[in-house]
Amino acid sequence: MDALQAQALIRFGLGRRGNEPLPADPAAWLKGQITRPDPSEFPGALSTTECLTAWRLDSQQPLPPGQPSRVNSILAQEKIQQCNNALMSSAPFRERLVWFWTNHFAVSLNRLECLPVTGAFIREAIRPHVTGKFSDMVLAVMQHPAMLMYLDNWGSIGPNSPVGLQSGKGLNENLARECLELHVLSPASGYTQADVTSMARILTGWTVNFGDQHPGFVFSPALHEPGHKTVMGKVFPEGEEGGVEALTYFADQPACHQFLATKLVRHFVADDPPAGAVATIAGVLRDTHGDLAAASVALVDLPDCWTRLTKLRTPQEYVIACARAVEAEPVTTTLAAELMDGLGQPLWTPPLPNGWADRAESWAGPEALLRRAELANKIAGRHPDPDPAEVADACLGPFLRAETLQAIKFAGSRRGAMTMLMASPEFMRR
Repeated sequence: MDALQAQALIRFGLGRRGNEPLPADPAAWLKGQITRPDPSEFPGALSTTECLTAWRLDSQQPLPPGQPSRVNSILAQEKIQQCNNALMSSAPFRERLVWFWTNHFAVSLNRLECLPVTGAFIREAIRPHVTGKFSDMVLAVMQHPAMLMYLDNWGSIGPNSPVGLQSGKGLNENLARECLELHVLSPASGYTQADVTSMARILTGWTVNFGDQHPGFVFSPALHEPGHKTVMGKVFPEGEEGGVEALTYFADQPACHQFLATKLVRHFVADDPPAGAVATIAGVLRDTHGDLAAASVALVDLPDCWTRLTKLRTPQEYVIACARAVEAEPVTTTLAAELMDGLGQPLWTPPLPNGWADRAESWAGPEALLRRAELANKIAGRHPDPDPAEVADACLGPFLRAETLQAIKFAGSRRGAMTMLMASPEFMRR
């Protein structure tokens, strides 16, 4: 494995799976994952409507004691499929993009309302759009019950709407604030508190219907604040079309392009994004009006992405890389998710709406690294057959340090040697 092949598999992917064939043309291999259909599989997965129906049935018709609730069964299956798609993926760059955008539009299982629909949210609002227009992803996200419930927009009521005038209840600004701050523009765009409030008025009526046989997103005129609204000097009409127009408009602004480019370059290049690389990706987003496929291809063409490994793998990435290195079989339990929990990054459970941190300082504390070594020892114990030196060469290639190889060769046991490999500094990086 040469350096370019290693970069393609490690920096852009999820780590080499055993001795899987190496790409003859690493850049073309990566770009092909963007242009080809998504190979992930979700057998038996339920739609958002079905998940919300299951949630309602759990409250109306509880299952017998000792039997998992419908929602818990759905969530367990979703976690298994998420981990297995990452573990077995033949398009790991595309899968990494799914993980990136899922973290960008973070929802969390810490909100009980998100338990039944987070998996469906990723499959329906994120995954289909990672190689499409950013504006389409934004609309899909903002109209999904997971986001509407996580950020409380389902209870946001226009003060002058029919329901607002009758009940005296009013706005909830959570979704509007996080949309402007975390999803689309960032504070650097210069929006004000008045803009947040106006955006919240635009999004009133974007709620979740539980009352019939097809629960899901619905626009409710009875909750919507009437009249035109102005955000950052731009006037938007009332009604659902006002929200669609506002989100589409802000998703294609220079401030948005700069914001997204910075996050993409930080994720794939370095904790401190090189200004030139950010300018390149922002320019592609500007010229293509937010084409995420074009931006992803442009990432592959950045010279910065073909140098030494510069990023620390997050706990989730680390667990999957370890499992791929030893060619772990698809899991039938939530084992992989449980392993991530032990490293401090439980699946789909970011503590705040800004998602998980994407800088080494958040994951490189002494206790965190000790936990990784302990996890490496567990995985090595479950997979005693591979030859550690062969695995090291297969998964790291030219990035394998002589010191690590020496430690592997003189380890007291095969398990100890595999632990040393997976706990080595170079294996921790991508």
